Amino acid sequence: MKVMRPLLASLALAAAMAVFAFVTAARLPADAVLPTHWDASGTPDDFSPAIWALLMPAALVVFTSLVFAVIPRIEPLQDKLEGSAPLLRAVWIGIVLLFVIIQATIGLPAYGIDMPVNAIMLGIGLMLVMLGNALPKSRPGFFVGIRTPWAIMDADNWIATHRLGGKLMMLAGLAIIVTSLAPVSPETTAIVVLVSVFAAALVPFAYSWWLWQKGQGSKA
Repeated sequence: MKVMRPLLASLALAAAMAVFAFVTAARLPADAVLPTHWDASGTPDDFSPAIWALLMPAALVVFTSLVFAVIPRIEPLQDKLEGSAPLLRAVWIGIVLLFVIIQATIGLPAYGIDMPVNAIMLGIGLMLVMLGNALPKSRPGFFVGIRTPWAIMDADNWIATHRLGGKLMMLAGLAIIVTSLAPVSPETTAIVVLVSVFAAALVPFAYSWWLWQKGQGSKA
């Protein structure tokens, strides 16, 4: 799997985000603080100095990109790696775009543009849709996908688990997108996010175990 092009693109984006951070921080008072965390109601409950709050997403883009650039080199199942390339790229792009949205939510108010906290939830929903679309295309691996021990050891189990997981992940993403755009309270949106993500993660895990148990029974 070739990673140099997406790595360079991600680092260029991180550099642009860093420029945005310094330019935006220069517009604010020297002692200005910006939100870096919000509670379930959408109210900021943690703050950092402006420059650090704005640089944090850019730094996380660099860290994320380096991690995803290294994964193909250390994946033990190299023969399956190319099959999982679409999923690896989807996770990489989804996380990077989410950090862009977070930085915009933190920094754009300095320009008189208020970004609702639900924009972050919308980003999470879009990321899950991307992941759900890519999951069925993946093949067994130790770093991406629904990595149950039963799926890693059995390609048929992996394929079936990821087909179900992909559908559930897309449904979870769509539910979060609809909720983030609907006139509902931030608490409701947070509940939908938690329930959707946990369901999309736990149901495929249980299904993978069930498939393994079913296979064990047929061998008895």
